[in-house]
Amino acid sequence: MASYLILTPPGAANRSKVSDRYRDETRFIRDGFSWTAFVFPTLWMLFNRLWLHAVAAALLQGLALELMRHQEFSAAGAAILLGVHLLAALEGRHALSQRLLDRGWKVENLVSAHDLATAEQIHFPELEQEPKPDIHPKNWDISATNTNTSRPGPSFGLPGYDGGR
Repeated sequence: MASYLILTPPGAANRSKVSDRYRDETRFIRDGFSWTAFVFPTLWMLFNRLWLHAVAAALLQGLALELMRHQEFSAAGAAILLGVHLLAALEGRHALSQRLLDRGWKVENLVSAHDLATAEQIHFPELEQEPKPDIHPKNWDISATNTNTSRPGPSFGLPGYDGGR
Protein backbone atom coordinates (compact mmCIF):
# COMPACT_ATOMS: atom_id res chain seq x y z
CA MET A 1 0.00 0.00 0.00
CA ALA A 2 1.38 3.38 -0.98
CA SER A 3 1.05 6.70 0.78
CA TYR A 4 0.04 9.86 -1.07
CA LEU A 5 1.00 13.34 0.04
CA ILE A 6 -1.84 15.71 -0.81
CA LEU A 7 -0.83 19.32 -1.51
CA THR A 8 -3.00 22.34 -2.24
CA PRO A 9 -1.79 25.53 -3.93
CA PRO A 10 -1.53 28.82 -2.08
CA GLY A 11 -4.87 30.62 -1.91
CA ALA A 12 -6.91 27.48 -2.58
CA ALA A 13 -10.44 27.23 -1.25
CA ASN A 14 -11.19 25.44 1.98
CA ARG A 15 -11.61 21.68 1.75
CA SER A 16 -15.00 21.83 3.47
CA LYS A 17 -16.36 23.54 0.37
CA VAL A 18 -15.11 21.27 -2.41
CA SER A 19 -15.35 22.69 -5.89
CA ASP A 20 -14.18 21.44 -9.26
CA ARG A 21 -11.37 24.01 -9.24
CA TYR A 22 -10.16 22.77 -5.86
CA ARG A 23 -10.14 19.17 -7.09
CA ASP A 24 -8.24 20.12 -10.25
CA GLU A 25 -5.55 22.08 -8.40
CA THR A 26 -4.92 19.51 -5.68
CA ARG A 27 -1.74 17.46 -6.24
CA PHE A 28 -1.39 13.85 -5.13
CA ILE A 29 2.28 12.87 -4.89
CA ARG A 30 2.91 9.17 -4.37
CA ASP A 31 5.69 8.30 -1.98
CA GLY A 32 7.79 5.51 -3.38
CA PHE A 33 10.02 4.32 -6.17
CA SER A 34 9.53 6.00 -9.56
CA TRP A 35 10.44 3.86 -12.56
CA THR A 36 10.28 6.83 -14.91
CA ALA A 37 12.77 8.75 -12.76
CA PHE A 38 14.99 5.66 -12.62
CA VAL A 39 15.12 5.18 -16.39
CA PHE A 40 15.23 8.87 -17.41
CA PRO A 41 16.39 10.86 -14.37
CA THR A 42 17.35 14.12 -16.10
CA LEU A 43 14.26 14.22 -18.31
CA TRP A 44 12.01 13.40 -15.36
CA MET A 45 13.52 16.26 -13.36
CA LEU A 46 13.17 18.69 -16.27
CA PHE A 47 9.54 17.64 -16.76
CA ASN A 48 8.84 18.30 -13.06
CA ARG A 49 10.71 21.64 -13.17
CA LEU A 50 13.51 20.60 -10.85
CA TRP A 51 16.04 22.68 -12.79
CA LEU A 52 19.03 22.56 -10.43
CA HIS A 53 18.55 18.87 -9.76
CA ALA A 54 18.40 18.20 -13.50
CA VAL A 55 21.62 20.15 -14.14
CA ALA A 56 23.39 18.29 -11.32
CA ALA A 57 22.14 14.93 -12.62
CA ALA A 58 23.25 15.75 -16.18
CA LEU A 59 26.72 16.78 -14.97
CA LEU A 60 27.10 13.65 -12.86
CA GLN A 61 25.92 11.44 -15.71
CA GLY A 62 28.41 13.11 -18.04
CA LEU A 63 31.19 12.60 -15.51
CA ALA A 64 30.19 8.96 -15.06
CA LEU A 65 30.17 8.33 -18.81
CA GLU A 66 33.59 9.95 -19.16
CA LEU A 67 34.96 7.78 -16.34
CA MET A 68 33.48 4.68 -17.97
CA ARG A 69 35.48 5.39 -21.14
CA HIS A 70 38.71 4.77 -19.23
CA GLN A 71 39.18 1.14 -18.33
CA GLU A 72 40.71 1.73 -14.90
CA PHE A 73 37.80 3.97 -13.80
CA SER A 74 34.90 2.16 -15.48
CA ALA A 75 33.64 0.62 -12.22
CA ALA A 76 33.60 4.03 -10.52
CA GLY A 77 31.76 5.54 -13.48
CA ALA A 78 29.15 2.78 -13.44
CA ALA A 79 28.68 3.23 -9.69
CA ILE A 80 28.17 6.99 -10.09
CA LEU A 81 25.71 6.44 -12.95
CA LEU A 82 23.74 3.85 -10.98
CA GLY A 83 23.78 6.14 -7.93
CA VAL A 84 22.30 9.04 -9.91
CA HIS A 85 19.54 6.83 -11.27
CA LEU A 86 18.71 5.33 -7.86
CA LEU A 87 18.78 8.70 -6.13
CA ALA A 88 16.41 10.18 -8.71
CA ALA A 89 14.04 7.21 -8.42
CA LEU A 90 13.97 7.11 -4.63
CA GLU A 91 14.14 10.81 -3.73
CA GLY A 92 12.79 12.56 -6.83
CA ARG A 93 9.21 12.77 -5.60
CA HIS A 94 10.39 14.11 -2.25
CA ALA A 95 12.32 16.85 -4.07
CA LEU A 96 9.17 17.64 -6.08
CA SER A 97 7.03 17.94 -2.95
CA GLN A 98 9.69 20.06 -1.25
CA ARG A 99 9.79 22.42 -4.26
CA LEU A 100 6.02 22.85 -4.05
CA LEU A 101 6.16 23.44 -0.30
CA ASP A 102 8.86 26.08 -0.80
CA ARG A 103 6.55 27.85 -3.25
CA GLY A 104 3.77 28.14 -0.67
CA TRP A 105 1.76 24.98 -1.24
CA LYS A 106 0.22 23.49 1.90
CA VAL A 107 0.14 19.88 3.05
CA GLU A 108 -3.54 19.03 3.17
CA ASN A 109 -3.45 15.37 4.06
CA LEU A 110 -1.48 12.13 3.93
CA VAL A 111 -3.45 9.13 2.70
CA SER A 112 -2.55 5.45 2.47
CA ALA A 113 -4.20 3.76 -0.49
CA HIS A 114 -3.58 1.08 -3.11
CA ASP A 115 -3.90 3.46 -6.05
CA LEU A 116 -4.57 7.09 -6.96
CA ALA A 117 -8.31 6.61 -7.47
CA THR A 118 -8.71 5.19 -3.97
CA ALA A 119 -6.66 8.03 -2.50
CA GLU A 120 -8.93 10.54 -4.24
CA GLN A 121 -12.02 8.80 -2.89
CA ILE A 122 -10.61 8.91 0.63
CA HIS A 123 -9.66 12.58 0.38
CA PHE A 124 -12.84 13.70 -1.39
CA PRO A 125 -15.51 11.53 0.26
CA GLU A 126 -18.35 13.76 -0.91
CA LEU A 127 -17.76 12.98 -4.57
CA GLU A 128 -20.62 11.18 -6.20
CA GLN A 129 -19.90 7.53 -6.50
CA GLU A 130 -21.53 5.24 -9.00
CA PRO A 131 -24.61 3.65 -7.48
CA LYS A 132 -24.41 -0.08 -7.08
CA PRO A 133 -27.36 -1.96 -8.55
CA ASP A 134 -29.66 -3.29 -5.86
CA ILE A 135 -31.18 -6.73 -5.98
CA HIS A 136 -34.91 -6.36 -6.27
CA PRO A 137 -36.77 -8.16 -3.44
CA LYS A 138 -38.78 -10.24 -5.87
CA ASN A 139 -35.52 -11.86 -7.03
CA TRP A 140 -34.74 -13.06 -3.52
CA ASP A 141 -37.26 -15.89 -3.61
CA ILE A 142 -35.46 -18.70 -5.35
CA SER A 143 -37.62 -21.73 -5.75
CA ALA A 144 -36.31 -24.98 -4.35
CA THR A 145 -37.31 -27.11 -7.25
CA ASN A 146 -35.62 -30.45 -7.21
CA THR A 147 -35.22 -32.27 -10.49
CA ASN A 148 -34.23 -35.48 -8.73
CA THR A 149 -37.14 -37.88 -9.11
CA SER A 150 -35.81 -40.55 -6.75
CA ARG A 151 -35.85 -38.36 -3.59
CA PRO A 152 -37.73 -35.22 -2.89
CA GLY A 153 -35.96 -32.42 -0.96
CA PRO A 154 -32.31 -31.66 -0.35
CA SER A 155 -29.74 -34.39 0.12
CA PHE A 156 -27.95 -35.32 3.36
CA GLY A 157 -30.27 -33.23 5.50
CA LEU A 158 -28.82 -29.96 4.27
CA PRO A 159 -31.15 -26.96 4.10
CA GLY A 160 -32.58 -26.23 0.71
CA TYR A 161 -32.84 -22.90 -1.01
CA ASP A 162 -36.02 -22.07 0.83
CA GLY A 163 -34.27 -22.33 4.22
CA GLY A 164 -36.16 -25.41 5.45
CA ARG A 165 -34.91 -28.88 6.30
